[in-house]
Amino acid sequence: MHAPTPGLPTFDYLKPTSLAEASRFLAEHEGEARPFMGGTDTFVRMRDGVWKEKFIVDVKDLEGMKGISYNHDSGLSIGAAVNMNRVVSSPEVNAHYPVLAEAAHAVASYQLRTRATVVGNICNASPAGDTIGAALVLHGALRVHGVGGMRLQPLSSFFLGPGKTVLKAGDIATALVIPPPPRGYAAKYIKLGRNALGDLAIVGVTVLGYPDERTPSGFRFRLALASVAPVPFVPTQAELILFAYPITEAVIDKAAHAAMEACNPIDDVRASARYRRYMVRNLTKKGLTAVWHSIKQQ
Repeated sequence: MHAPTPGLPTFDYLKPTSLAEASRFLAEHEGEARPFMGGTDTFVRMRDGVWKEKFIVDVKDLEGMKGISYNHDSGLSIGAAVNMNRVVSSPEVNAHYPVLAEAAHAVASYQLRTRATVVGNICNASPAGDTIGAALVLHGALRVHGVGGMRLQPLSSFFLGPGKTVLKAGDIATALVIPPPPRGYAAKYIKLGRNALGDLAIVGVTVLGYPDERTPSGFRFRLALASVAPVPFVPTQAELILFAYPITEAVIDKAAHAAMEACNPIDDVRASARYRRYMVRNLTKKGLTAVWHSIKQQ
């Protein structure tokens, strides 16, 4: 733990005019420079002495950073500088990806969400990140600009550990992109915190399901778990159970148990590992049941 200090350390503030300029500077000053978007974590960690960069590179006004767009064929794009309250209130998000709006609304307070961004929440790579599960079950990817140009980075292979990702020096995440959602789908995010608003997740469970006549069960389900392992992750065995057998309460119980078994939580001041494991089972069962009933009725 780092005790808070009275103020921020000294640093240089830069505002490049292009993504190429920003990536080049960040790569040339590896370990000394950090891109700046919302700043809700950046300045806290600098104040606490966790991050000690000499240069803060403001990229929030660069190309593609501030827009939200939806296309029936290509899906959704959310710029990296779009704050969470814009996502919560976005007609496009609420019409096609309401679980993402639901997850964004679960983050902290309204005031913080005016600065915090979904892309920043993802790039922080917190095991408890609220919006990461929704982005995972929606098969999201980050559009990343590096010294070699633009690339698409799937979130399924993005997280390496707490606070660690595949991003390299010079990489700047410019947008979250999500493909068109499955037809007839439903999804739900369930967050367990110590209080109703503003707390970090003790456990986070995201469930997405949709009809699929090609599967033995007649449905497909996607799951993502947060705050119960070093990274947010997909409990693959639970998904396979829901794929292979006709959906019943017993099969949902079996999948929920498999999700619990996939966890590797820690004991901390917010909850014990044992409590987290059992709550993964209970909340996965609750989420699966709700989503299954919703998609059956369509």
